[in-house]
Amino acid sequence: MKRIRFVHAAFAAVAVALAIPAAGVSNGASTSLPTAVGPGEGKLTLVAWAGYTEKQWVTPFEKLSGCKVSVKYANTSNDMFNLMTSGGGNQYDMVSASGDASLRLIYAGAVAETNMSLIPSYKDFFQAFKSPASSTVGGKHYGVSVQFGPNILLYNPKKITTKPTSWSTVYSTKYKGKITIPDNPIQIADAALYLSKTNPSLGIKDPYELTAAQLAATVKLLKQQRPLVKKYWGTAADQIDLFKNGGSTIGASWPYQYSQLKAAKAPVAFTTPKEGVTGWLDTWMLSSKAKHPNCSYKWMAWITTPRVQAQQATSYGETPVNKKACAIMDTISKGSCTQLYANAPEAYYRSIKFWKTPVKACGNGQNNCMDLRAWTTAWTQVKG
Repeated sequence: MKRIRFVHAAFAAVAVALAIPAAGVSNGASTSLPTAVGPGEGKLTLVAWAGYTEKQWVTPFEKLSGCKVSVKYANTSNDMFNLMTSGGGNQYDMVSASGDASLRLIYAGAVAETNMSLIPSYKDFFQAFKSPASSTVGGKHYGVSVQFGPNILLYNPKKITTKPTSWSTVYSTKYKGKITIPDNPIQIADAALYLSKTNPSLGIKDPYELTAAQLAATVKLLKQQRPLVKKYWGTAADQIDLFKNGGSTIGASWPYQYSQLKAAKAPVAFTTPKEGVTGWLDTWMLSSKAKHPNCSYKWMAWITTPRVQAQQATSYGETPVNKKACAIMDTISKGSCTQLYANAPEAYYRSIKFWKTPVKACGNGQNNCMDLRAWTTAWTQVKG
């Protein structure tokens, strides 16, 4: 993996990007489902994370499909939302949206329902990634899952000799000035998940569905954490550098940082805390106004095949959703299948609380949850 992944959600305070209805999907997202994939239109325009369209899998796709790929790279989920909704929303065919943007795109009518029967490798997905809450609304699929990563607890075993078992360590004064946390409003969910286990009286059932009182309690915890934090990292490189130079010894992280630090022979280890973890899941979503729908379906079919899944996983440092990718990963990079959780039991995948856009509609049928705008404001308050 040659480039550095930016934190997905550097949420800008743009009113249109935060305007999410309490419930229901815009009519613009509903289009008649295709029943077959026709000849490619010769072109495919993508909005993607850097590293998601490498030559090793794009070039063979272009030769096989006849679809010439052009890409606009985005640094944040807000960038992706704005690119897919600006100019009438017809400039790009697809977007590799993360869970913090996918529901926004669905509710805005920017992406179309997807016919999963036209994606052959879908049958080989782990069950947890077939109908994820971040891209499935009312039983309808809006895109195909592609890769994911859990948020892990990273630490320096030479400085912290007893393996930590709880997220409580990143809220502990014991590690003041040595803690690193992602600079990301969706990080509120990590604190909410911790509170759901340690303070059950709050009644938090879903870390992305918080009432005003639950959000206030979570913000209180995060404000208490603020003076303990060495740095809120914006890119993986920030955290990697801090662990290398000893500026940080513990923090919330991704498997990518662990693998890079391990390769650099830096003292590093990680754990999955007993309270559980959140994680990001990326989805290739089809624009509701795509000019090249056949090439788009060909891309979804291609990018989910075992070999391409394995290539992207080992190149990027993330985990494929296709269970058949594991064996191929180890032929590319020995041990990568286990290191990146590509052979974990189904229960592990289902235990991860994947990012999803906070909206007013709660899972209990009420509309009293705090939406993305409230989360963004809260995060600004936390950081001061």
